[in-house]
Amino acid sequence: MSVSDGVAQGHTLLGNFTGGSNQVRVRAYNERLVLSLVRLHGSMSKADITRRSGLSAQTVSVIMRALEKDGLLLRGEPVRGRVGQPSVPMRLNPDAVYSFGVKIGRRSADLVLMDFVGKIRLQHHETYAYPQPWKILEIITAGIARLEGQLDDVQRSRIAGIGIAAPFELWNWADEVGAPEGAMDAWRGFDLQAEIASRVRHAVYLQNDATSACGAELVFGVGSAYPDFVYFFIGSFIGGGIVLNSAIFSGRTGTAGAVGPLPVRGKAGETRQLLDIASIFVLENLLRERNIDPQPLWYSADDWIDFGESLDIWIQQTADALAQAIIAAASIIDFGAAVIDGGFPPWVRKRIVTSTIEAVAKLDLQGVIIPDIIEGQVGSQARAIGGASLPIFAKYLTDQSVLFKEVREVALS
Repeated sequence: MSVSDGVAQGHTLLGNFTGGSNQVRVRAYNERLVLSLVRLHGSMSKADITRRSGLSAQTVSVIMRALEKDGLLLRGEPVRGRVGQPSVPMRLNPDAVYSFGVKIGRRSADLVLMDFVGKIRLQHHETYAYPQPWKILEIITAGIARLEGQLDDVQRSRIAGIGIAAPFELWNWADEVGAPEGAMDAWRGFDLQAEIASRVRHAVYLQNDATSACGAELVFGVGSAYPDFVYFFIGSFIGGGIVLNSAIFSGRTGTAGAVGPLPVRGKAGETRQLLDIASIFVLENLLRERNIDPQPLWYSADDWIDFGESLDIWIQQTADALAQAIIAAASIIDFGAAVIDGGFPPWVRKRIVTSTIEAVAKLDLQGVIIPDIIEGQVGSQARAIGGASLPIFAKYLTDQSVLFKEVREVALS
């Protein structure tokens, strides 16, 4: 197994922060409120927080001193030039909290270590023909041990937990990914969250992979500009989510915004599900039909090669299907944006978005207000980043509904 660890190793990569002793604990509500406001705005002064939080100036002062002492907030340079005392902006300390995020896909798994402001510090990627429970457990437990081995004791003590982003009902669509008959049935009744929790010392959280990606886009991507959007993430199978009033809308059963089952027209005019056209497994099959090795699709999402005609065909078919799905979504809810992202490089995403905009313009748009059709900003690691956000939001921030409403935490044994 190989570990990609970005810029550097150990202390240099993760910082040498030693002040305070927050360790990992659930913060009091008002502390979480202050941290959430600072996260949302990047940096804020005591006066800014007092105005926006509704808390008294004295309460805010006490909280900010405690958060600074615990190392969660960092003091910026005083801003002078106004009447009275200079304003001192405070920002989140990236090195104060870390979290593991796991993306389980049908062809590959990703493990990332994310800091308090959403930056990936360490990561590990592994491919497989199809996911099996024992293999996933090995990847996660061995990967966490390996990444933790690059941290010191203080850094390890600041890990908030593990957030897993995985497709629900992994046994479905086994034929599409070429798994042998019955090979995926081991997932039926398998409690992945509990099994991982029994093998690690951290709290473990679980969320649907597409929902996690949508949450990551809301928190770290276009959410600041669009309080309402429909989100499409193109992985082995396309999935997505719905954001309303700056929070994920999960619906009565938690499956709102799945997008994959949306009915669209295929190239022959037949009705098909969106996932049967706008999913990476379709490109994989196109390559196999032309005797082209599809394995590079799964080595690294950011390093695809140009597959030529096969890729051109897939992008056009995907764009045509996405255009229909966007119109259908916009007919129900007046979204500000339709956001498209996926497990591929930015240049592929750009081509898909451009082709989708062109495809929408060719359809009957009478009575439909088309949202802005834009690229996602988080990228191919959106699912893992969304997963890594789960423990941080659960323990340090107030706006948990951004990422989850009913995420269970498995108690540590």
